[in-house]
Amino acid sequence: MNSNVKHELLKRLFEANGAPISGQEFADEYGLSRTAIWKYIKEFEEEGYEIASIRKKGYVLLSSPDRINAANIQQHLKTDHYGKIIHYYESCPSTQLIAHDAAQANADDGTLFVAEEQTAGKGRMSRPWNSAAQKGIWMSIVIRPSLMPHQAPQMTLVAAVAIVRAIEELTGIEPTIKWPNDIMISGKKMTGILTELQADPDRVKAIILGIGMNVNQTEEDFPIELKSIATSLRLEGGQVVDRSRLIAEILYYLELYTTMYEKHGFSPIKLLWESYANIEGKRIRAVMLNETIEGSAIGISDDGLLELKMDDGSVRAIFSADIEIKK
Repeated sequence: MNSNVKHELLKRLFEANGAPISGQEFADEYGLSRTAIWKYIKEFEEEGYEIASIRKKGYVLLSSPDRINAANIQQHLKTDHYGKIIHYYESCPSTQLIAHDAAQANADDGTLFVAEEQTAGKGRMSRPWNSAAQKGIWMSIVIRPSLMPHQAPQMTLVAAVAIVRAIEELTGIEPTIKWPNDIMISGKKMTGILTELQADPDRVKAIILGIGMNVNQTEEDFPIELKSIATSLRLEGGQVVDRSRLIAEILYYLELYTTMYEKHGFSPIKLLWESYANIEGKRIRAVMLNETIEGSAIGISDDGLLELKMDDGSVRAIFSADIEIKK
């Protein structure tokens, strides 16, 4: 079976928007037999799609399963580039590892790698990430922005703003950003962001942006050790969220804000980030590799560093740390 033809057939069924598409015309276009088309339709049905066959008219897509495959995502896309190429996996060790190799092999700007389940998902500092099957969004995207290498770390903050904006738009839930790479709701973590860089000395070649998001988990889906610190959009909003639509929304805002960063610098992103982080003036405890400090949050610098005003009046810029907002 040709996966490209199968994908195109499913795409046509979505685009028909409830109208029948002719199996014979599609077969003629691709030089296939009607039997080959029928086999594709049966495969779709085995995957959970509900398709009706209308005599002398063709096939009609009645409903689709909760899968974040290319066809389900792309029907919602509003982007120019991001998500136009999607690699979908029922299960894989880590989308970030796959995307990293693909970026080195010249994957196009905006190529998306997405999985229903990860068996070895990782967060910042290689910490394990619980990636339950068909409950969350586990994805990585290859981005090729016109940036210098020193501008790359700010892409984590660009992504955070895009994710929060997408969640707000689709669900009405209002998350907050916890520096440097977490999205929080009600004080619990629901999204982590992992940014990796491939660069020459004078230019960014690729940024591999990994996003792990708890979407439709219930209390029972979290292990005991995570119940008090993790949450999902379903738990917070009380309803199941369309993961494909949310991915498309994230890609839209990610493309929008990446372009904004390229054209206008970090200042507009910084303003958005600080409005969603809401940490100015709050007491922060920052745990770093070799020391732990406390101070009052000023905000973030133009380089994306967290700035703390210490008790002696000096200002410390934090590049990487685990932070705790003191009560």
